[in-house]
Amino acid sequence: MSETAAGLQRKIRSAGDLQSVVRTMKALAASNIGQYEKAVRALSDYHRAVEMGLSICFRRSASKPRMMERGGRSGGVVGAVVFGSDQGLVGRFNDIITDYALNALADLPGKPQVWAVGERAHARLEDAGLKPAGLYAVPNSIKAITPLVGRILMESEARDSRGAVTELYIFHNRPTSGAGYEPAGERLLPLDENWRRELAGLPWPTGNLPEVMGVGATTLRGLIREYLFVSLFRACAESLASENASRLAAMQRADKNIDELLEAFKGAFHRLRQSGIDEELFDVISGFEALNTSKR
Repeated sequence: MSETAAGLQRKIRSAGDLQSVVRTMKALAASNIGQYEKAVRALSDYHRAVEMGLSICFRRSASKPRMMERGGRSGGVVGAVVFGSDQGLVGRFNDIITDYALNALADLPGKPQVWAVGERAHARLEDAGLKPAGLYAVPNSIKAITPLVGRILMESEARDSRGAVTELYIFHNRPTSGAGYEPAGERLLPLDENWRRELAGLPWPTGNLPEVMGVGATTLRGLIREYLFVSLFRACAESLASENASRLAAMQRADKNIDELLEAFKGAFHRLRQSGIDEELFDVISGFEALNTSKR
């Protein structure tokens, strides 16, 4: 009886230690979600400023930027960046975004060439038969997003100068209301003509007419690069927020399961302990009755 009770006590202690780890991970995930969502909101004002600058450049420029002229070639290479995770405990986070990206790329005419952000997404794409051309590590903080985006942009520009990629897409999970998320995709290059016309038609918010400083084409290229930077930064931050939301949901389920397991272990321990007490009382009563019988 003592060995069984001791075994149950060990299980209760182990489950309690595991629950402490789970609850710590829950707190970290919730904190990370807030940081990444705050970063996305803070980026909105800068994104608006870049769009207003592009609006003036598109309005003043009679020719299209080169980034709007090279799409649509049949048989070209379609590049894509898929944001996933490096770590587990995220449920179907990587399955959802990779399936979404694979379905979207299958509908495009060009040959897909994919770069994965995260080892889990990389492995999932390989399992689906699409070997990624490269792998990026997932940023572990807001500050680490900027170097990643800079690297993606630099390598994208190098491929663009060689004509290796005709289109560029990004795929990522983005948060929804509550603690949910959904997959999303966006074409970054070539720039959309309808989008350019919409920006060119935006009214200026003040009565002071803006002027384009320096060479118009150089300014336009710089603003387009900033627009791409903002788009990639936002996609990465939203993906990280969604990853932590998925991990938070997984930890909440684990916490609930551990609670149920602890309740079962404690119930079994108390029943076993009570059974032992009952046996000891029965022995005492039996001995007392036997002693009284012998005295008669």
